[in-house]
Amino acid sequence: MPTGKQKAAKASASGLYKAESVKDVAESLNIPSLPDHIASALASDVEYRIYQVVEEAARFMRHARRTTMTTADVDNALRVLNIEPLYGHSGHNNPTFRRALPFSHLPSSGTVYFVEDEEIDFDRVLKEEKLQLPPGVRWTAHWLAVEGVQPLVPENPPAVPREDTAGPSTRTNGAGVPVRAQQQNALVKQVLSRELQLYYSRLTAALLPPAPDPAKRSAALASLRNDAGLQALLPYIVRWVGEGVVGALKEGAQSDVDGRTLEVLLDVIAALLDNASLFVEPYLHQLLPPILSVLLHSTLPYAHSARLRRHAAATLSRILTQYSTTYPSLAPRIMKTLLLALLSPDKARGTRDGAVRGLVGVGKDAVRRGLVDAGGARVVGEDLMPGEDGGLGDAVVDALRTLCPQSARPMPVDAGSELDARLREVMGEYFADRLAGDRDWAAAILGEA
Repeated sequence: MPTGKQKAAKASASGLYKAESVKDVAESLNIPSLPDHIASALASDVEYRIYQVVEEAARFMRHARRTTMTTADVDNALRVLNIEPLYGHSGHNNPTFRRALPFSHLPSSGTVYFVEDEEIDFDRVLKEEKLQLPPGVRWTAHWLAVEGVQPLVPENPPAVPREDTAGPSTRTNGAGVPVRAQQQNALVKQVLSRELQLYYSRLTAALLPPAPDPAKRSAALASLRNDAGLQALLPYIVRWVGEGVVGALKEGAQSDVDGRTLEVLLDVIAALLDNASLFVEPYLHQLLPPILSVLLHSTLPYAHSARLRRHAAATLSRILTQYSTTYPSLAPRIMKTLLLALLSPDKARGTRDGAVRGLVGVGKDAVRRGLVDAGGARVVGEDLMPGEDGGLGDAVVDALRTLCPQSARPMPVDAGSELDARLREVMGEYFADRLAGDRDWAAAILGEA
């Protein structure tokens, strides 16, 4: 009868992974004397693991409708079994195995396979063209735009020449539509999704004054004020607002429909500024012209004139409050435009009224510089009749109240005094008479308090 050790030796001899291979690995790890039963047990476990990996790899091969197992199948099998994959093998570069010649002094060693190394011909390598390594990643800074103007530096794209719309280069199609406008409409359809195009058409239809339902208009403004997915639509809404203001102010229209149209367009601008999810800064140069046009236009519809100018001044003040720190030159440029409208000769009362309200929106410094230092109050007073109240005169007085409030117990300015002479020199006869009733207030406006 064979003993247990003889059965173990016979079982180990019948396996694919020999116990001698385990002993060889143990000797490479400085374990010189590994017992036979431990080597046999380890060999059996290694063989079981190999079977398990091959079985999983064959499953991947069958799911891929292949009959040849690849290294990718083995890697996937190792990943499924939570075993670290074998590195250095790729399915795109399969290794080539060669069978070694039999060892004459070890006839029982069996067949040995090895990976064939590629032979490199140094003469061929030296004659090949050398590939230059690309330079590393570097960072450089350049100005994308300075005061809204793109510098002509190599990093920026070249400027595209603007075509003269009135020149001979303007082409039209068979229907008389300019080709450039047709291409622009096609670009809008390509950029905007069908949902946004439908939203844009419904929005503009609900906002225009002919819309009979005020609830739709309120809902459209609320959507502009609160919706977060309108960034792609923002340039088209801004352009629509600009075109609407130009259309309403063209040829001095005085109808009530034009007044309500301008009110709605100013409400649209205010709603865009209220939406915290919109990035409005790149479109400020397109929003300011409609606001200033409404503010400084000479002939607005009479029933809406005062409300439109107040609304435009409040919107202008809000833009300056939000973006003057980011764009320091914004307030001086707007103040220069307002001063030009206020001080230029032969300007209409409506234009000067809007300029005064705009200076109030810019701030106290703008009011003092425009009405007091630059003589704006004196220029306005020359167009007003003595004793005339309301309108432009009250607008200037309200602007002066922002510099300093009136006294609780006003005392009149002494006639013929130095303060009276200074007041008439700076403010003119009309506003000197209106300020003469409060000596402390007049002195504070002149900066002599």
